[in-house]
Amino acid sequence: MAGDTIRIRDLANPELNDMQRAGLAYADTLDLDLSVDAVLDKATAANGLDDFGPDDFRERLALWLSEPDEDPDRTNLGRLMLFNDCVRYASNRLHIQQLLAEHPEIHELEIRAPIIVLGLPRSGTTHLVNLIAADRRLRSMPLWEGQAPVAQDNPTRDRDDPRWIRCQQAWEQMQAASPLVSAMHPMEPDHVHEELELMLPDFSSYNQEWVARVPKWVEYYHAHDQRPHYDYMKTGLKILQWYMPRERWVMKCPQHLEQIGPLVDTFPDATFVVTHRDPVAVIQSAATMTCYGARMSYKTTDPEWYLAYWAKRVEDLLAASVRDRSRLPAERTIDVLFHEFMADDFAMVERIYEVAELPMTNQARSDIRAYLDGHARGAHGRVVYDLRADFGAEPAIVREPLGFYMDRFPVQIEVR
Repeated sequence: MAGDTIRIRDLANPELNDMQRAGLAYADTLDLDLSVDAVLDKATAANGLDDFGPDDFRERLALWLSEPDEDPDRTNLGRLMLFNDCVRYASNRLHIQQLLAEHPEIHELEIRAPIIVLGLPRSGTTHLVNLIAADRRLRSMPLWEGQAPVAQDNPTRDRDDPRWIRCQQAWEQMQAASPLVSAMHPMEPDHVHEELELMLPDFSSYNQEWVARVPKWVEYYHAHDQRPHYDYMKTGLKILQWYMPRERWVMKCPQHLEQIGPLVDTFPDATFVVTHRDPVAVIQSAATMTCYGARMSYKTTDPEWYLAYWAKRVEDLLAASVRDRSRLPAERTIDVLFHEFMADDFAMVERIYEVAELPMTNQARSDIRAYLDGHARGAHGRVVYDLRADFGAEPAIVREPLGFYMDRFPVQIEVR
């Protein structure tokens, strides 16, 4: 598949492979209990711990479980994946609680002057944060560490860490079950991941939108102040900093676009890197990726639902970012236009370093160049998206409600 051009032509009527059919059939033999007690009991039994800390999370967890569980279109495999994910989050919560009780000094650590990338999903944030994270002076969170922030045995920063091995095994299984995921959104263990992973043990974030159809959760999420969950995430960063200190952190998460207030309050001395891309390119990419993933979690993939959802969701993210833009400190904020970044990604990193007042040393230059040499774009194949063919939509009509954003930022139109 490396370097190939990929067209997904079965979004509406998926053609499943043998492993996918076997997974769905196996899950249908199970009698699943998607209750809060079932999740917490399994996490307790698996870890030998029972202190989850403040129990306000139970209300959020209950909604995470009940909404997909009550959806008649959700497959039993989709319900099983949700249950297992929530057990992992609950297990991480147990270990975080125990570690903080044993080492309260972690709370006193500081996360100084981080570099935070925020922008629409599918707008180059992943490539950008991985480029900057190649600079060995900086601290970042690879996927394997984010999924298990508290080390249980023989913690290292090498590939013999049990957490890395488990993450690699999960990635291999994901590639086999959903073979085009690697082309749309690589999830290798060393891939720098979004810090919202550290919110999941507190059962908040916009993460659920990517794995389930959860309008009730989205309404709940927007109705509640996210500052406590940003603070929980920051504590997670302190734990990782305690294990392996570095001068400064580099992070990224598209969720921050609509949470600029909590983000700035949590990291007041940060440098903010805001990416910009044709929102229609983002919408068709997000809709395609989530619709492709739905073939295992839902009985019907419903491409029209995903297009409508992400068109409105991107509009809301951009509206919030424009509304709250003044909260970002002008002297520590830089806008990154996607077409300029793609034309010369290293030059863009140099501009970011200037704003962040971070010297571009010879070693940093070498680190970043080495990353570029080893991570060619499209190495897993390049998905060709087609809004008209796959979703029956005209790009100009999808773009129409987004004039408020297009008029403010000179993004280059990609989808015509």
